[in-house]
Amino acid sequence: MMEGPYDILRYPHVTEKSTLRKEQSNGRVIAFQVRKSANKQRIKEAVEQIFEVQVEKVRTANFLGKIKRQGQSRGRRPGWKKAYVTLKPGQKSIEFFEGV
Repeated sequence: MMEGPYDILRYPHVTEKSTLRKEQSNGRVIAFQVRKSANKQRIKEAVEQIFEVQVEKVRTANFLGKIKRQGQSRGRRPGWKKAYVTLKPGQKSIEFFEGV
């Protein structure tokens, strides 16, 4: 089954660390939570199609889900994947919360 660009990018990963990284790079580095099966090339194509920008590079990181307990039983939350997308110089910054 073919995945579209909106299936690959789940949502922007907005945390203190990712916001600080975006500010330090003048809006060139943006973090997204992506589908676990997505590779760097497909993430790059999805960002370019959705936001109409040019991507310089993509770095990914896999995270293992946390172990949670309820009484004696133990379980694990699902793992997830994060992508740091670096835009080419001169590209417009991607804004998620405009006017806030």
